Amino acid sequence: MKHIKTIFLLMTIALMPMSLYANEGEEGSGELNIPEIVLEHLADSYEWHIATYEGKHLSIPLPIIVRSDATGDWTVCTAHSLPEPFFFDSAHHGKIYERMADGTSVRPIDLSITKTVAQIWIVVAVLIIVFLSCASWYKKRDEKSEAPRGFVGMMEMLVMTIHDDLIRPSVGEHAYKRFAPYLLTVFFFIFTCNLIGLVPFFPGGANVTGNINITLFLAVCTMLAINLFGNKEYWKDIFWPHVPVFLKAPVPLMPLIELFGVFTKPFALMIRLFANMMAGHAVILSFTCVIFLGWSMGVGYGIGLNLFSAIMLLFMNCLEVLVAFVQAYVFTMLSAVFIGLANQEHHTAE
Repeated sequence: MKHIKTIFLLMTIALMPMSLYANEGEEGSGELNIPEIVLEHLADSYEWHIATYEGKHLSIPLPIIVRSDATGDWTVCTAHSLPEPFFFDSAHHGKIYERMADGTSVRPIDLSITKTVAQIWIVVAVLIIVFLSCASWYKKRDEKSEAPRGFVGMMEMLVMTIHDDLIRPSVGEHAYKRFAPYLLTVFFFIFTCNLIGLVPFFPGGANVTGNINITLFLAVCTMLAINLFGNKEYWKDIFWPHVPVFLKAPVPLMPLIELFGVFTKPFALMIRLFANMMAGHAVILSFTCVIFLGWSMGVGYGIGLNLFSAIMLLFMNCLEVLVAFVQAYVFTMLSAVFIGLANQEHHTAE
């Protein structure tokens, strides 16, 4: 009986936001628009939508900060009080544009706190609270104290697993201490973003790692760590690799390929994380929409599709928890491997 209650609670939490989306779609157009619901959830927004009830939207307004190209003045407002000549351009995914005097539209400097940015701040706050609480536990004890238990023990196990079993062997004994803080930060940031993104209500639900801008920034950070701190052997292998001379001169074929690889490695990191997390959110939302779509087709279809989609939805939510860890682990592992390759020690032949 206890397990049945747990499963029912998980299904209720998973279906809660989509029932609100379904009401919105039915009131607006008389039918459920699945692509619009999925894309709306995956896209960024200038407000944090909570629910829709009887045609009324409950949302948290987020600060919009834009600079006018015409006057150079800064404007601070919300989505409901956006002044002229600014407007939300539906042709550009709802981004803010400015209507100029000659009738053209331009994209102003936009420093707004969007839903994704707000979610990042929440993730940072959660990480600070978690690690400060763990640090305070260790501060009150010495080396002779017994091993931590509970939440602190779990965090120690996770940190030591990533540090000792992933970062240390991948980067190398001589250089891992320099890069361990960055790689641990990347892992816990991605992992926490993925977990909070699975929570279907505020303060979760934002698709942070499914945003190409976020994964691009993380990939650029890794690229800088690789190329700014790479040793001379790393650059020698790029511009004068260990291949036959005719592949290096007079036509620098292999150096060009190696130089191209400097950019393809972070690009692969960016696309892998973005595509996997976006696809996971899209699949969960699609299965949830099928439930409401079935009821709109009739009671018979509703019961059949309801059971199938609920089972698949519960399975996908459990799978996404695993994917949240795997994607953070893979991004950290590949970053550590690339950094380790750029800091390999030169071994001379005896």
